[in-house]
Amino acid sequence: MNYLKRLFPKIDQSHFLFGPRGSGKSTWLKHAYPSALYLDLLDPVLFRDLSSRPERLAEAIAKASPKEPVIIDEIQKAPALLDVIHQSVEGGARGRQFILTGSSARKLRRAGVNLLGGRLLWRQFHPYMASELGQKFDLDGTLKTGLLPLVLASKRPAETLKAYASLYIQQEVREEASVRDLGGFARFLEVVSLSHGGQLNLSAVATECSVTRRSAEGFVEVLEDMMLSFRLKVFEKRAKRLLAVHPKFYFFDPGVYQAIRPRNPLDSGREIGGGALEGLVGQHLRSWMSHQEGKNELFFWRTRAGLEVDFIVFGESGLYAFEVKSRGTVRLEDVAGLKAFHKDYPEAHVALLSPTPSQKVLEGIPCLDLRTFLVGILPSRPLPLGM
Repeated sequence: MNYLKRLFPKIDQSHFLFGPRGSGKSTWLKHAYPSALYLDLLDPVLFRDLSSRPERLAEAIAKASPKEPVIIDEIQKAPALLDVIHQSVEGGARGRQFILTGSSARKLRRAGVNLLGGRLLWRQFHPYMASELGQKFDLDGTLKTGLLPLVLASKRPAETLKAYASLYIQQEVREEASVRDLGGFARFLEVVSLSHGGQLNLSAVATECSVTRRSAEGFVEVLEDMMLSFRLKVFEKRAKRLLAVHPKFYFFDPGVYQAIRPRNPLDSGREIGGGALEGLVGQHLRSWMSHQEGKNELFFWRTRAGLEVDFIVFGESGLYAFEVKSRGTVRLEDVAGLKAFHKDYPEAHVALLSPTPSQKVLEGIPCLDLRTFLVGILPSRPLPLGM
């Protein structure tokens, strides 16, 4: 696949740019800043050179054009370089733009290294959005292989995805020195994948993969630090009903979820595909929120009585509620959660999303075509509710 223009905007201020490995950070940076001083710490020679003598970075910065940014890829591999950058910012490089990328913030936080005193913004990079692929966006194919540029650019996407889901994740965990029990972590990955799109009961997961609950919590934190998963808390603002306790869990990409999830004869194709579809919508909402200027958060809503709404967007951009269904035929029970939520929060924009829904409106709830909705999500515009 040829390079596709990303909708990620350039900014003039220095910043950290974090995102999962394979999401296209490096490729985008090389196209966006072709004349920048680009230092890739995945290069073993450069990594050894700068790790052994961090002051060499100051020498390289001094020789570079002051009009071009300095880009350091995978900064978490050499946290000591942040001290050099800090000195440069405070000294002769004042006004120069630095862009520091990473696929994990765990090592930086745990080591308590200098994070430049808050001088750099934090930005997050995501896999492709459907709007970036346009006519090339294939909903059914996306549910199987996901939206990682690394995978979609491969001549053998299924094999690349399998390697990513096994070798890469295990290698990154080992390099981060975050997990000693790699066997337990591998079992945990398979077990927790069964919770994708559902409420996460860590005690049950820990028992199933024969680790302590504390270890299971640590494993989830590792995945989140590497931006490979996310949890959603239940929406509790002005709650009028008894609500669920456990958060919902998702892998960041439907292809990665499909590659990790074990298969058995009792599996339901609709169940697995439904989880992948739900995660795809969550992935797009998170990507959209990361582009908004105001603060927004993503939740879910579930009552003790079993009424549920998959996604709640809440923040300066408004209040939105979305229920995702994998079938086109929509039924009264499919909108029950949305109706209850809208009754409690009449100011909310609500919609049911499904592939080619059989009705446009059901019980006053808009039913939107899911593919059209995803392709219509653009970073600089409101969510496409079609109303």
